[in-house]
Amino acid sequence: MKTVSSSIVLLSILLPALAIAQQTPQSFADTQLPSLLAIYKDIHSHPELSGHEERTALLIAKELRAAGCQVTEHLGKYENAKLKGYGVVGVMKNGDGPIVLVRTDMDALPVEEETGLPYASKTVAQNDEGKDVHVMHACGHDAHMAAFIGTVRALAKLKDQWHGTIVFVAQPAEETGNGARALLKNGLYEKFGKPNFALGFHDKADLETGHIGVTEGYTYANVDSVDVTVRGVGGHGAYPHKTKDPVVLAAEMINDWQTIASRENNPLDPIVITVGSIHGGTKRNIISDEVKMQLTVRTYKSDVRERVLAAIEQIAKGIAAAGGVPPERAPIVTVSKDEFCPATYNNPELTKRLIAVWKTSLGNENVKIVDPTMGGEDFSEYSLPDHSIPAVDFHIGAVEPAKIAEYKQSGKELPSLHSSKFAPVPEPTIRVGIIGMTSAVLELMKK
Repeated sequence: MKTVSSSIVLLSILLPALAIAQQTPQSFADTQLPSLLAIYKDIHSHPELSGHEERTALLIAKELRAAGCQVTEHLGKYENAKLKGYGVVGVMKNGDGPIVLVRTDMDALPVEEETGLPYASKTVAQNDEGKDVHVMHACGHDAHMAAFIGTVRALAKLKDQWHGTIVFVAQPAEETGNGARALLKNGLYEKFGKPNFALGFHDKADLETGHIGVTEGYTYANVDSVDVTVRGVGGHGAYPHKTKDPVVLAAEMINDWQTIASRENNPLDPIVITVGSIHGGTKRNIISDEVKMQLTVRTYKSDVRERVLAAIEQIAKGIAAAGGVPPERAPIVTVSKDEFCPATYNNPELTKRLIAVWKTSLGNENVKIVDPTMGGEDFSEYSLPDHSIPAVDFHIGAVEPAKIAEYKQSGKELPSLHSSKFAPVPEPTIRVGIIGMTSAVLELMKK
């Protein structure tokens, strides 16, 4: 009897310990999904524009505190960009060790939702210009936040498997490209420590659920916003010879800017120059004095960026001069400093290390190497201008495989990010986000 009793006592001690030892990111993701799905739907139904993430920030702060983090709110005030400071940072300490930054974005877009979901956004809000606009989480930041909260909860319970300090960052204003910069300008690294590694994730609108996609090296582009004012000499539409027509000059510039990619650039260095807005004139028979254009310019390498921006200005001024525009009416070319977003570079060594981890946690077939894009992502700011902080921003599959196959067969394009019809499939997207991020942190901070 004594032996049996001793065995029972021993088992009563060992079984809880074994249960703890068996806890994994996968098991935590599965148990947390119901509550995280409720949070996701709540956030999706209450989106907030860039720089206006007040309700969202309060929700994130509450969840970080509940998980045991030391929370600091109202970070990232930035007058130039009209940011009110809704950034939230939660610090989770667990002894000595590396500092790892884990980031989510919080803002939504001025888009009217057309997904037909029962929890679809009906929000209308005022933008920074005071205009009423529909608002929607058309980029999946709601799924990012749900997976972020799940990751925080999981790592709070898995402290026996890691050591060091995790800095959880809930960032405002990713869509305007200046939220990360605002946090850094407000002393993010001075207040909470410069990280040894920075990690981020983003859902992907053409990748199957259950999958992680990642790119080694450049994964997102430099994003520059360029304004060009073409100044001519206006007059009557019947007498063009007495004017210097800025509409004609602008048309020539638009065409010639495309030769920067085809004739001035190494074809192995991708660039994109898009004129997204052009305005000029008031009436059919009036040749206006000026035309205003707005460009988005995408590059990867810093030297390519500098060369392309210089070429845009050189071509604009050259065409105006050739068209007889006097020097005092030369075009005005302005590159916005506040709206610049640097290229995101996934540290190759760190990327390879995490791919191995994800293949173990999700299966070889569920980890894919994906092509880089010319889209922008201000997560790049966290690795500093020289990429001195190793960083990885990975993709989470957000679309049902059957839907991808259906659209491919019909020759149609899937709803993209920023589309009024885009919405990730919540449960598997959130689940993979938690597993991917939690397992990456555990790898970098393992005991």
